Amino acid sequence: MAKIHEGDLKGGRHRFGVVVSKFNGTVTEELLEGALAVLKEHGVREEDIEIAKVPGAFEIPLTAKRLAQSGAFHAVICLGAVIRGETPHFEYISQAVSQGIAQVMLETGIPISFGVLTTGTVPQAVHRADRKRYDRGGDAAKTALEMVGLLKNLK
Repeated sequence: MAKIHEGDLKGGRHRFGVVVSKFNGTVTEELLEGALAVLKEHGVREEDIEIAKVPGAFEIPLTAKRLAQSGAFHAVICLGAVIRGETPHFEYISQAVSQGIAQVMLETGIPISFGVLTTGTVPQAVHRADRKRYDRGGDAAKTALEMVGLLKNLK
């Protein structure tokens, strides 16, 4: 039988950096609350979480890279909301943020979870951030927890 490696959702003494965009703050604050609730629910101490608030989604990758390179965190959680408007701006920002976050993860070897919503409307973003419905902030935290456990098991 093949050997299977998986992570778990144990927070333990792991440290997490969280990068959250202030733009579309109603949505991103809900994402942040969801992520923090999940981290605490799985045993991460409040003093083991640091939050960096950035102006908009475009600034998330650089800040995530700084946190990942610091050596202070086992994973970084990225939270933001890019909502389609009347111009092609949505496509440029969405693509840059997605590629930037992936690049940071590959360059640093630190798990970076993607909790950046890309939606067509504000109600869609609110719906996905809602902790009682989709809780995409909580999902991003679960991904970070699981990846920390997986990479630990792969050493």
